[in-house]
Amino acid sequence: EVMACTCVCGGTVGAILTCPLEVVKTRLQSSSITLYISEVQLSTVNGGSVARVAPPGPLHCLKLILEREGPRSLFRGLGPNLVGVAPSRAIYFAAYSTAKEKLNGVLEPDSTQVHMVSAGMAGFTAITATNPIWLIKTRLQLDSRNRGERRMSAFECMRRVYQMDGLRGFYRGMSASYAGISETVIHFVIYESIKRKLLESKAHASMDEEDESVKDASDFVGMMLAAATSKTCATSIAYPHEVVRTRLREEGTRYRSFFHTLITVPREEGYRALYRGLTTHLVRQIPNTAIMMCTYEVVVYLLGR
Repeated sequence: EVMACTCVCGGTVGAILTCPLEVVKTRLQSSSITLYISEVQLSTVNGGSVARVAPPGPLHCLKLILEREGPRSLFRGLGPNLVGVAPSRAIYFAAYSTAKEKLNGVLEPDSTQVHMVSAGMAGFTAITATNPIWLIKTRLQLDSRNRGERRMSAFECMRRVYQMDGLRGFYRGMSASYAGISETVIHFVIYESIKRKLLESKAHASMDEEDESVKDASDFVGMMLAAATSKTCATSIAYPHEVVRTRLREEGTRYRSFFHTLITVPREEGYRALYRGLTTHLVRQIPNTAIMMCTYEVVVYLLGR
């Protein structure tokens, strides 16, 4: 219950505030040529393919969306995001806490191995349970329509997915999400390591004080910095799985599997394509993660008093 409450609060606020950045990131990751080509860039169109056109940066992409589709498009997919953030975060942290508690009785308590395995198991559980929600969110974010055109609703999107691919269609990109568990594992291992160092430092500094358990603002700032640092490292290492996942979730995608996409994208577009949208992703994820993890630590601390 504590985990669920904390995750919903931190995750929901973060999802709303950073939704425009996520839409921009998803568009940059996609293979849609309509986004990348302006009238000036359109020079070589050969059938349905375009000869190596440099995609726009985040700001140019944002400008294109505002000009062609209007500001409402920056919040495409927010509905599924809000619906999914509660069960996803709650399942993740509940599974993480449960696994950590069980593994502490088997392995060395609070060791790197415990955090790594716990994070992996929690990620696998949350991904399997909530993938259909994230697929719908991605499809809606990629649904670019000019001003005045009727936009696809979440229910219409669900119907189209089912008509085209059946129930299997809702689990497209799940293999890439499983590969992305490595990001979660790296994140939590680094986060717990930094947090442990901060707590040890705090304990040494307050040895002469009567009450060592009282936390002040600097402790929570430290937790936020720990979360931001660990998330930056983890995201930068594991980011290609994000691009692969978006490509697999595109409507009518020509990509068949995780490894097929991982090989095809750099071969056709260069290795930089696997890191398209990374800057936007970091700008979105770092404060989002820092806010969520700090909220988690604050609530756990307050309820444990």
